[in-house]
Amino acid sequence: MPWRHLLLAMAVVAIWGSNFVVIKVALDVLPPMLLAVLRFAIAFVPACFFLPRPAVGWRNLAAYGGFVAVGQFGLLYLAMRSEISPGLASLVIQTQVFFTLLLAVRLAGERVQASQWLGLALAVAGIAVIVVHTDGSATPLGLAMVLAAALSWACGNQVGKRAGRVNMLAYVVWSSAFAVPPLLVLALLVDGPDRIAAGLAAAGAGTWAAVLWQSFANTLFGYGCWSWLLARHPAGRIVPMALLVPVFGMGASSWLLGETLPGWKLAAAGLVLAGLAINLFGPLLLAARPKPAQE
Repeated sequence: MPWRHLLLAMAVVAIWGSNFVVIKVALDVLPPMLLAVLRFAIAFVPACFFLPRPAVGWRNLAAYGGFVAVGQFGLLYLAMRSEISPGLASLVIQTQVFFTLLLAVRLAGERVQASQWLGLALAVAGIAVIVVHTDGSATPLGLAMVLAAALSWACGNQVGKRAGRVNMLAYVVWSSAFAVPPLLVLALLVDGPDRIAAGLAAAGAGTWAAVLWQSFANTLFGYGCWSWLLARHPAGRIVPMALLVPVFGMGASSWLLGETLPGWKLAAAGLVLAGLAINLFGPLLLAARPKPAQE
């Protein structure tokens, strides 16, 4: 891979990881559902004039928007408001990999290899470490909401798989159109008109910069560059870099927000990341292993 492409991939991963800190900055002023509305509305309106709608059905786009925008980010923002730290959220949300695996087994009848079960067991052990340690970094409710967000993300992955080979950036942009109406309804019900008005009135330049970062850097630039890289390199060279997202997430949260990283939190991160790595590389290593010669 050319070094410029490698740097671009690292930049995307760094943006996705540090974005959890940006989310927290925005949530200090804006209520969670309003932040979600603004993120996906701004991501859709400019980009829809430049990106044609992908050749998939409206139902598919609506389902993807519902699972990813409403389910994943709606729950994630709610949890990050006060129930879980940005660093832990960046780690726990990666369990979507294992939810995606289990859904593939249930819905598509895919077979799971022994290495993938081992990866799942390590990740579950990592989550268990988080459950038994409470130091203010996460509450049981916050952990449950992020796990539910990961499950919703996994459901969105299944919907996206059914869409086939499409321009992923255009797919994300046009699915955002279906996310804004339900998010707006949830904002009125969960946040309430008074909190929405107060949040908008209190939002300064820093808050709006965080919102724009969500829409343009994290969504448009991130997905656009990632899709561009996947179109030019084997997935096996690009996808593993996503393992660094929680590394950047926990590092940025510790550096910028002062989130502590005690031993138990590092142990949990190690278990989850080890599980993710085994799930990703295990089947590839088995496939590459030389087969015994037949007599």
